[in-house]
This record gives sequence, structure tokens and C-alpha cells, in this order.
Amino acid sequence: MKRKYRAKIWVTLRPSILDPAGVAVQSGLKYLGYDNVEQLRIGKYIELLINAKDDRMANQQLNDICNRMLANPVIENYRFEIIEVESQTGAF
Repeated sequence: MKRKYRAKIWVTLRPSILDPAGVAVQSGLKYLGYDNVEQLRIGKYIELLINAKDDRMANQQLNDICNRMLANPVIENYRFEIIEVESQTGAF
């Protein structure tokens, strides 16, 4: 029987990659008077539900999903958390 897991995934640019969106937002904040903000980076946050046989399979599938679709492993890092949820749970 498969279990249902809720995954929370964070994708960020690697530290060595320039983040033009982060630079633009930091510049905008400075213009608004928030000159105390430093090193702002922009990333992606994703939530999904996944069905898997067990925790190990859920982790394995999420690593595959992140590497193949959600993150570009050349320029981005990712991390995720998973928790098992009740089967009837459908909403986040």
C-alpha cells in the first residue's frame, strides 16, 4: 500500500551564480530606505503531494524530480522536507 507525503522544496541559485533578480530587489529596497538589507537572493518554493511505498522511496523520487525538472543542478541547489500525511488529505 502506498503512503502519501507532503513535500516542501526550496530551490536556490548556487552561491557562485550571480542573482540579477536578487540584486534588483535589494536595489529597490535600498531605494525605499531599507539600506540595512545585504546579500538578498531570490529562489523558488514548491509544495507537492507524492505517493510512495515508504520514506526511502519518497526521498528517492523527490531527488529525481528535483534533478530532472524543478532545479537546474548546474546552477541551482535544492533541499526538501517530507512528512507523511493522511491518505484523504488533499489540500495544503
